[in-house]
Amino acid sequence: MASPGVNDDGSLRLRAQLVIPANEIDVRVTTSGGPGGQHANRSLTKVVVSLRVEESETLSESEKRRLVEHFGPVVRSSASRFRSQGQNREAAFNQLASKLSDALAPRAPRRETKPSARSKERRVDEKKARGRLKEMRRARNDD
Repeated sequence: MASPGVNDDGSLRLRAQLVIPANEIDVRVTTSGGPGGQHANRSLTKVVVSLRVEESETLSESEKRRLVEHFGPVVRSSASRFRSQGQNREAAFNQLASKLSDALAPRAPRRETKPSARSKERRVDEKKARGRLKEMRRARNDD
């Protein structure tokens, strides 16, 4: 299986059969801010990529619902670690792809389990010890 990431045409590959086209992804570049002097203040190196989940024509209704529950109506990712806009763009796209593929990955159904006999015993022992501690405090304060 191909790992999530960005294709050469700017589309976002989440898995082999799910590719989000570039026209559904908003890309914004800004100055990265922080220390760095003149370079940081004037170079547009920070990249913010976002996907408006409800407007996507690629995602199914169940996938949209899952993403909205997990992230809200817009999924964003940003990168400003590198001095190069190209490297930050790639990093932001990869982060977005990773977020989306993790949220869309099928979850194993939870199997209900009962507490073990030892865990029940431990819980009761802890409650008794706590009660004894409180009892000792009361006895001392009554004098």
